[in-house]
Order: sequence, then structure tokens, then C-alpha cells
Amino acid sequence: MADPLEELGPLLARRRATLGLSLREAAEVSGVPVATLSRIEQGRMPDLATFIRVVEWIGEPPARFFAPAPERAESTPEAIAEHLMADLALPPAAAQQIAGIVRDLYRNLASPPRRTALHLRAAKTFSSPALRLLTDILDDMQAALDQPDLPVSNRAPRI
Repeated sequence: MADPLEELGPLLARRRATLGLSLREAAEVSGVPVATLSRIEQGRMPDLATFIRVVEWIGEPPARFFAPAPERAESTPEAIAEHLMADLALPPAAAQQIAGIVRDLYRNLASPPRRTALHLRAAKTFSSPALRLLTDILDDMQAALDQPDLPVSNRAPRI
């Protein structure tokens, strides 16, 4: 993927040609020194203040020259996969293969989410139906804790 900033020089040269201006005339109109305009057209990057003056003069928004930041991976294996895919030393197929191995290792070695533990000292005093009901209620509570994104209205209590 080409760097959007590489388009600045050709766009500047095209704008100058469209207006029929020499470098010296474009420098006078834009307020940017002749040598700087020449360097930009040759592919050099200007400082920020000059960049803003040039993009205003050619009629382009500054944001056009910057790619949006990529979204960050949600999980550790996906973050590792992103880094592997960006590694220029790895062919894409090798990066994908390593990422797959990392995903498998992570899935097998990562600690499962902790479950809520509860000890009932008076459990012996509960009758069997009461103990089952209490167990069901506690199981429902654990299920709700395990699925925090599920709206409360969708969680039906067991009775």
C-alpha cells in the first residue's frame, strides 16, 4: 500500500501545471519558498507548517494524506497475529501459520475464567428440594456472571 504522503509532490506539480505557474510564481502565490516547493515536488516531506500551507494551496484536506489508524486487536493472539503480518521478514503464509500456532497454544494454555466459589456451612440443614433450588439459583447467578453482555431482561430465573 502506497504512503498517501507520497502523493503530495505530484499533486503540487499538477496544481502548478493546471494554473500555468512556474515554481517561482507558485512560491509567491502560496507563500512557500521556491526551494521548498521544488523539494516537495521531488518527493521530500515538508515541515508541518509548510505542509499545511501547501495542502491549503492545492485545495486538499490535510487528512487526505494520512491513513486512518488501524483498529487494535481485541485479544492477545490477534495482537500477535497483527505484529506477525506486519513483519517484513515473514512471508504472509508463514505469518499466518505462526499466528495459528499461537492461537492454538493460547487456547490450550490460557487460564479459564475464574468461577465464583461458594461454601455453604449450613448445607446439611437444607432439605433436598431446597438444596436443589438453591443450587439452581446459584447456577443461574454464575451463568449471569459468565455472560455480562446479556441484558438482565433476557435472563429468566429458574423456579
